[in-house]
Amino acid sequence: MSHRIVQWGTGNVGYHSLLHLIQHPQFELVGLHAYSAEKLGKDAADIIGLTEKTGVIATNDIDALLAIKPDAVVYTANGERRPDDAVADLVRILSAGINVVSTALIYLIYPQHGEPRIREPLEEACRIGNSTLFVNGIDPGFSGDILPLAALQIADQIEGIRIQEVFDYGPYEDAEFTGYTFGFGQPEAFDPVMAMPGVIESGWGGMIKMVAEAIGVQIDSMEEIYERCFAQEAYECAMMKVPIGGCSAVRFQLRGIVDGKPLITAEHVNRLGADQAPDWPQGPDGEPGVHRCTVTGNPSIKLECFVKAKGGDHIGGGVKGTALRVINAIPAVCAHRAGMIHTLDLPYTPSQHII
Repeated sequence: MSHRIVQWGTGNVGYHSLLHLIQHPQFELVGLHAYSAEKLGKDAADIIGLTEKTGVIATNDIDALLAIKPDAVVYTANGERRPDDAVADLVRILSAGINVVSTALIYLIYPQHGEPRIREPLEEACRIGNSTLFVNGIDPGFSGDILPLAALQIADQIEGIRIQEVFDYGPYEDAEFTGYTFGFGQPEAFDPVMAMPGVIESGWGGMIKMVAEAIGVQIDSMEEIYERCFAQEAYECAMMKVPIGGCSAVRFQLRGIVDGKPLITAEHVNRLGADQAPDWPQGPDGEPGVHRCTVTGNPSIKLECFVKAKGGDHIGGGVKGTALRVINAIPAVCAHRAGMIHTLDLPYTPSQHII
């Protein structure tokens, strides 16, 4: 069965989402929303560099896109910098009876974790439109729900669960959002967004609570830890120019406390260059990025996941994986009851695109 899809957003994730939707035989691209003026009026193929036209023209006319009445919208616009605008977009789409899979508003990966001012309008929109909303990605997302859920199926006597992203962000050209939010390139006196109380819990607390539900425990509290490493000499990478004394690596943890001890921990170690913060956790030799889940128990289990685009590009692989986590879920989401749902609500959602 083919599903008729509108792609919403053409940025870092939206570019790859659009490409896969065009090429995937299970989906029919019927609409495209773009924000930037230079993309409006262009064929979707021209935006992503394909030669064969699709006949789908980028627009910012929301009424026209809703009138198409697609089976689903793939919403990849940035929601973390513009949550009110993103919620307004999603309310209009869901209220019109259109299902949404989204990589935006990551705190809704586990909807119960979302703030009421964000969650409640979306719940009401799902009710009005009899539509379904699923939010996910790769991290937060796949690495914090699918990986631990897989490991826990052969686990027992669980002492701890650690979910890690260890990634060299140097090749990632996103200084405006990721660079600024993490505080990369900034001096020690700078207070980055990620270090503000509650920010890490907002982003990664949902997946910790989801895993807690899966293993039948209640999180009593959460602890945030944020550390930085600073460059000893100036250097340049695709992300930015890093001055002497500028932040060159970030490590943060969110610990879910149960009965007075950390039970489920989400950890990021992100560097601008493999040689930065050498004493912090590393990936396997020669690997610039890994998503890792370690369950300590009897037995103990370690799963390591390497996502790469063609040519071994771990940044491109991660962005593609972010898009495909929600694209591959479209059939299951469209078949699901109305409402805001999460990974535990869905069956396995493997790709069915075989070449």
